[in-house]
Amino acid sequence: MSRDRTSASSGDRYTPKHASRRPPSTGKAGKAAASTRGGTATTTKPAGRARTKPAGGAAAPPKKKSFLRRRWWLLLLLAPFVLVLLGGIGLYIAYARIALPEALPPIQTTYVYDRNGHLLTTLHGSVNRTIVSLDEISPHLKDAVIATEDHDFYNHPGVDVGGIMRAAFTDLIKRQTVQGASTITEQLVKNVYAGTYATDADGVQSYSLPPRSIEEKIREGLLAIKLEQSMSKNDILAKYLNTVYFGHGAYGIEAAARTYFGKPAGDLTVLESASLAGVLHAPDLYDPINRPSDNWYRRNYALDQMYTYGYITKGQDARLKGKKCCGTVPDQTERLRAPGQSEYFAEYVRQTLFDKYGEAQVYAGGMRVTTTLDLGLQTDAENAIKEGLPDQQNDPAAALVAMDPRTGQILAMAGGRDWQKSQFNYATGQLSGGSGRQSGSAFKAFTLAAAMQAGYDPNAYWNGPSTIGIPSCPDPNQPDGIWHPVNAGDGEAGTFTLFGATAHSVNTIYAQVIAQLGPGPVVNMAHALGIQSALPKTCSITLGSVGVNPLEMTNAYATLADQGVRHWATPLLQVKASNGQIDQSIGSSGARVLDANDADLVTNALQGVVREGTGTAAQLGTWPVAGKTGTANDNVDAWFCGYTVQIVTCVWMGWPKNDTTSLENIEGVPSVYGGTIPAEIWHTFMLNAMQGLPAQPFPVPTFDSAHSIGPTISVAPPPPSPTYTPPTASPTPSATETPEPTKSPSPTEEPSPTESPSPTETPTPSP
Repeated sequence: MSRDRTSASSGDRYTPKHASRRPPSTGKAGKAAASTRGGTATTTKPAGRARTKPAGGAAAPPKKKSFLRRRWWLLLLLAPFVLVLLGGIGLYIAYARIALPEALPPIQTTYVYDRNGHLLTTLHGSVNRTIVSLDEISPHLKDAVIATEDHDFYNHPGVDVGGIMRAAFTDLIKRQTVQGASTITEQLVKNVYAGTYATDADGVQSYSLPPRSIEEKIREGLLAIKLEQSMSKNDILAKYLNTVYFGHGAYGIEAAARTYFGKPAGDLTVLESASLAGVLHAPDLYDPINRPSDNWYRRNYALDQMYTYGYITKGQDARLKGKKCCGTVPDQTERLRAPGQSEYFAEYVRQTLFDKYGEAQVYAGGMRVTTTLDLGLQTDAENAIKEGLPDQQNDPAAALVAMDPRTGQILAMAGGRDWQKSQFNYATGQLSGGSGRQSGSAFKAFTLAAAMQAGYDPNAYWNGPSTIGIPSCPDPNQPDGIWHPVNAGDGEAGTFTLFGATAHSVNTIYAQVIAQLGPGPVVNMAHALGIQSALPKTCSITLGSVGVNPLEMTNAYATLADQGVRHWATPLLQVKASNGQIDQSIGSSGARVLDANDADLVTNALQGVVREGTGTAAQLGTWPVAGKTGTANDNVDAWFCGYTVQIVTCVWMGWPKNDTTSLENIEGVPSVYGGTIPAEIWHTFMLNAMQGLPAQPFPVPTFDSAHSIGPTISVAPPPPSPTYTPPTASPTPSATETPEPTKSPSPTEEPSPTESPSPTETPTPSP
């Protein structure tokens, strides 16, 4: 009976119609047998593999999974908590080990020396840091700073966690440290506690900030939290306001209030407070003195923030934003002191350091700056100007810049007569928007350089009449719309080689050259050589019709002196940080901008200017000299730029802040040209500067077939004179130049193109 029930039970199961009724087949490994024992079907397979199934072929129940396999998602939920726990433990350990220094970062004066180690000047903040209590600070200033920098200052624990997360995310996305997310407490930590202190060999202590990184932000955050535990909020705010940099050399709010508004911090108004609060975001950018329009924008932002957080009313916000802020203070340059009149150079150094390192580092970083200036040569430059223009009350102004053409180092810079009366630097155009003066024919050297680069023949003859019309050079100021350059007088009319036209500064020949060459190459050449002022591409530029300054003219002539290798002018020889680290970026190897032989050809032509042309007053005896005179339209500016192998110097002369008054009847000279007083000043300075230096000759250029371009209309050379009487002290002619008519050495030269001809001597043929 029992067996029947089992069979019945088995027979009730569903069996597909196509299921085979045959017993299992026998494979190569042996026979498969099946038997039913006790209602359980057992299948035996080869190689000892056996599987037991329930009666009727039912599958065996699956094995039970482990807890971890069944609850794997719990690990994903627990992992962040574990990481946070471990991170918290690490942060706690780091927090427990961090100690806050007691000292404030020292404010260190920057010392500036000449190239021989003589102290030139010191650079420091306008007012020494004065520590004041919070009660001595205007409440308007406290409100403005909190509203602008950290509106939740009195509520957070020292860090803004949300801000840090946003900054970290931005840093991660951009893969660089770009955001600070700093509270006032964190800013104080960065400025006072996060850096490292060091003492140099002289016993001077320095404070250096660490590099910005995510790790450093975490460290500063921990320090901020610790600072909040050890100091009250008011103490933190007071310490912050007493140490933060407000620009223009002012560290701390008391110094800032006196620097910008001439009053103590306790007397600051709402508008003045907003102006100072706006400075904190970027002191160099929002300086109220140097960048008033930028500060106005940031000041209004501070006022809006004060309204947003309830420190002022909407009406006050609107009314104050309509006002102009806020006061005047003496300029820093009035407090600058340097030997003689070298303050003009010292100010140029200061601005250069600001541009490179920022005001905060220059005024408080304790830098040791060695400049390129030679105080001995500086004295020679100032004395040469005094000798040439002794009447300081009635004589025009003058400027002189001397450089080493092989390095670009500025050796001397005489930028004005009296620093205490005027800080306008005529050598650089500083403090006046970079304005320059017309260089006159001193600019012809750049046209000649462009012509040599283009392959012009320096010995080809050109016809130079006293006046000429150039149809290809339009001039809207002329009735016929054509440019009509003129020479200084009929004495300069005639046939000249390009070198001869350079020596005697023949305007009409250089007008033809630039018309044929095009003004574009001349402008490009001037910029390549060292002129940084904007230059229009007009034909008249070859005669110096555009304003430039002596520094860039000296830089360009230095490139010619160094055979076409340009070194940008620099006043810095070495800059050493307070920790002794030397800035390796100071100085440059120079860049070739003109072929050496082309530069030597220009130098060869400029030697003729001094040897037998308009610049004979600049001769230095045994020292070979190359140079060019320049006189602007109506004799309002006069120049001489010249060089030896070792030193290049440019001298400018003109009326202060007036480019329309002619230089007439100056120190016994009826009309001042570049070859008169400017060349004499140059000669006096260079005669002293060259003492002890060898009389080194200039490289001799090659006159090759690559230079074959002449005038578009052929001009025959002049016939030889039937009789010849040599002039007094006639120089030996250049071995490479074809005989040409020249005038006897004279210090006069041409004005720029629109000037009426003035009488000059008739040329006398030279052998």
